[in-house]
Amino acid sequence: MPLKINVKNLNWKKTEGYIPGIIQHYISGKILMLGYLNKESLKKTIKEKKVTFYSRTKQRLWTKGETSKNYLIVKHMSSDCDQDTILILVKPYGNTCHLNKISCFSNKIEIFSFLFHLEKIIDSKKSKQEKSYTSKLLKLGIQRIAQKVGEEAVETILASMTKKKNDLINEVSDLMYHLLVLLNFKKIQFKEIIHNLQTRNTKKN
Repeated sequence: MPLKINVKNLNWKKTEGYIPGIIQHYISGKILMLGYLNKESLKKTIKEKKVTFYSRTKQRLWTKGETSKNYLIVKHMSSDCDQDTILILVKPYGNTCHLNKISCFSNKIEIFSFLFHLEKIIDSKKSKQEKSYTSKLLKLGIQRIAQKVGEEAVETILASMTKKKNDLINEVSDLMYHLLVLLNFKKIQFKEIIHNLQTRNTKKN
């Protein structure tokens, strides 16, 4: 998919030739870093779909990951209402921060993005060397996974009939976890569920 952003329409004069680029994870929404781009680096970013900044210290272009291989693959780009800032949604390969952290900002996993983090953990359990519960469940296949989802759904219903709040919280947590395993096995990302809910809500309103 081509990246639709008009380089000429950006307010380069206001920013003295350098546009700040906010780098955001395309799934979780987590802010990963901020860097500056000039016209040349932005054109290179659009062409190669790898984030390339302009280093004002080194006075040259630098593609994020050119040394570490932790590239930022561009999924979408948009400019703000003043045309002087760019938001770049990316799929990061490895950690973004040079201190080997996920983000250059807070590395605390926000509540709203934890499910995406859990989805990533589940996906990592596919390794043949893994001996975790998740790995074993994925290896057993769809029948066992679907059975577990059914069992957890029944336990959630039963827990909802009691007055014990913690029991219901625990059962819903188990159900959501096993649903994520099921989605992973069927190669469906959680963002597709979110998108579907958004589409339904838009149609109703």
